Amino acid sequence: MNINLKLLHTFLLVAEHCSFRRAAEESNRSQSAVSMQVRQLELQLGVSLFQRTTRTVQLTREGEMLLDSARKAIQELETGLRKIRDVVDMQRAHLSLACVPTIASTRLPEILNALQKSLPSVTADIREIASAEMLDAIRRQDVDFGIGPRVPNATEFQFQPIMVDEICALIPAHLGYAGARNIAFAELARLPLLVVTNSSAIQSVLDDAQHIAGVKLNIKYEVRQVQTQIAMAAAGLGAAIVPRIAIPATPDVRLVALPIVDPPLSREICIVTMRGQVLSPIAMRLVAMLQRLLAIPAHEPQAEQESRARRRDLALIVKNG
Repeated sequence: MNINLKLLHTFLLVAEHCSFRRAAEESNRSQSAVSMQVRQLELQLGVSLFQRTTRTVQLTREGEMLLDSARKAIQELETGLRKIRDVVDMQRAHLSLACVPTIASTRLPEILNALQKSLPSVTADIREIASAEMLDAIRRQDVDFGIGPRVPNATEFQFQPIMVDEICALIPAHLGYAGARNIAFAELARLPLLVVTNSSAIQSVLDDAQHIAGVKLNIKYEVRQVQTQIAMAAAGLGAAIVPRIAIPATPDVRLVALPIVDPPLSREICIVTMRGQVLSPIAMRLVAMLQRLLAIPAHEPQAEQESRARRRDLALIVKNG
């Protein structure tokens, strides 16, 4: 049986409102046109769907059966159309995202390569900017979302963690740490240090660690790019405090990379959006890839890193009384 979807939709309007008049108003048609379409549907089915009086409109038993089936059919149809629309949108989509430089230059290319293979028509605008600038871009809706560390006190944003990134020390080899497995924060504080000035997340971690360890860092140079930090450390100007993800895969013989302990330091890398923001289908696809692929060779398992971060927070609470 070939049922006209327009007739079925008109039937649903009348059934849900129990009124031909209200169905006509909602569909912006005359009441007589609505009545005619319902009558056409009844003739096709060979049954009466409504019991009509001058005051009431009620479904017959057959009408109730059709109502249940029609609702399910329309819902399945809408779901199928939505899936098709999402596929078309993803094939034609353009992404715009902000990403802190350490992620953009190390792990993002391989993730975008995987996205390109599955959706070759997608184009993207990548902004490599610091955390504060990234939040401004998200707030202005200049980008779909951001990839970066959790920022303290940024309550208008939602941070969805996707990995824990350990913070390490890159120490010039001539300082004598070649055989060490780690370095205590208090000992690191006595060395000349190189830090990045535009990372509020790392600065917050260092502030907490100084408070817990009861020491003050000996900051020799402040720079704006991690790559500059690493180059200056390799030149012997001091020890660089950097996220592990930024450490080059090929070791520099002039540097010793050591985890920091007592307290251990780490930062969460997150998908950053405005609170309540709903991502587009293509953005959600990229986020899923980030969750699956954004991982780094860690000095220890991620669960242990998270446990150490919780212990650090507890130590801070105890110290603050």
